Amino acid sequence: MKKSLKDRKFKRRHLIFYLRVFDAASGDLVGSLVDITPEGVMLVNDKPLPLDTHYHLRMVLPADVFGKHELSFEAKTMWCRNDINPDFFDIGFEFVNIEHGDAMTIVDLVDQYGFHD
Repeated sequence: MKKSLKDRKFKRRHLIFYLRVFDAASGDLVGSLVDITPEGVMLVNDKPLPLDTHYHLRMVLPADVFGKHELSFEAKTMWCRNDINPDFFDIGFEFVNIEHGDAMTIVDLVDQYGFHD
C-alpha cells in the first residue's frame, strides 16, 4: 500500500542550518537538506534521482552537535519533482532501518534547531 502525504505522522521541519548530505560510499553530494522528520528528509539537488533506490547517506551535522560530526543512515527515494526553481529538483527520502540512537539524534536536532510554528 502506497503512503500518501496525509498519512504523514510528523510535521516537516526546516532547520536553521544549511546541512549537506553525501553518498557514504562515493562521497558525492546528494543534496542539501530542505526539511526533516523522524521518518525521512527532503533534499534539493541540481539533478533528479531515480525512485525506489536505496542510498547509504551521510549528513554533516552542525559543529560538534550531540558529540558527533555526522549522521549516517540508509534511505530510499520516494519521489522526485522539479523545485520552484526549475534548475533544481526536490527529492523525498524515507529512512530505512534507522537505528534508534540516530532517530533520537534527528528528534533532538529538530527540537533544538528547527523552526517551530
